[in-house]
Amino acid sequence: MPETILVVDDDPDIARFVEVNLRSAGYDVSVASDGEQALDKAATLRPDLVLLDVMMPRIDGFEVAQRLRRNPQTANTSIIMLTAKALSTDKVLGLTAGADDYIIKPFDPIELLARVKGTLRRAKEMRNLSPLTGLPGNIRIQEEIERMVREDRPFAVLYSDLDNFKAYNDQKGFVRGDRLIQAAARIIQDSVAEYAGADGFVGHVGGDDFVAVVPPDVAEDAAKRIVERFDAQIADFYEPEDVERGYVEVEDRKGVMQRLPLVGVSVGIATTQVRRFAHYGEAVAVATEMKQFAKRDPRSSFAFDRRASE
Repeated sequence: MPETILVVDDDPDIARFVEVNLRSAGYDVSVASDGEQALDKAATLRPDLVLLDVMMPRIDGFEVAQRLRRNPQTANTSIIMLTAKALSTDKVLGLTAGADDYIIKPFDPIELLARVKGTLRRAKEMRNLSPLTGLPGNIRIQEEIERMVREDRPFAVLYSDLDNFKAYNDQKGFVRGDRLIQAAARIIQDSVAEYAGADGFVGHVGGDDFVAVVPPDVAEDAAKRIVERFDAQIADFYEPEDVERGYVEVEDRKGVMQRLPLVGVSVGIATTQVRRFAHYGEAVAVATEMKQFAKRDPRSSFAFDRRASE
């Protein structure tokens, strides 16, 4: 899939110039003409990169960049600021607001493409993003939980994975399996954003496993929302007859028909509300144990660790 870029500029001629050059280089491009529209489109599209003009009416580029960084849905999106000023203060403000790079207008297509390619490459290397979901991978997940432990901050870990996913992948194929994982990633991101806002973090361990870090008081609500949203959308990934039956019929290697349940989601929750965690591995181990407990339920479900530390 081509990488997605959102171009934000209130000058339609500049926006069109940038869009045409990026499309010719193979990128999937969308355009927004002001800050509000940019924030709405970014939350929906989850672009890999936002090219963001500084001088815009209502909300300027600096404010847009800060709000993109505070939203868990777009926190990992790369940002390049477009500025007509060569002043060092503008550069500093842009980088402080969360921009990865800046380009001074006027610029030529060669410079534009070089900056875009470099920023996207560095984003993957530095943030260890999953190529499938665009979410932070294992290194960033570990860093986030270790930071919470080190700073002695209250937190909860939500460990989610999909039930019966291997059977689905085998029967429906890798392309449909990948789409289901991407949908699960979005559901988890949206649920965490709804309840935790800028205090939430979502990472992709790999395969069909995800880890979220949220404040303890919203952990149960966020897990419940993940389960509700997943079950509400799973029918979109099956044929109508599969959904009506509630299972998929597949012939095994011996020619015997097997009934495979529809894919569900299980979420395990570990929280500092009831125990202290000495390190990253301890928190993940408890969340994993709770996830395995949730899997005993044949339906999508979550399990909350309520056992106090000894």
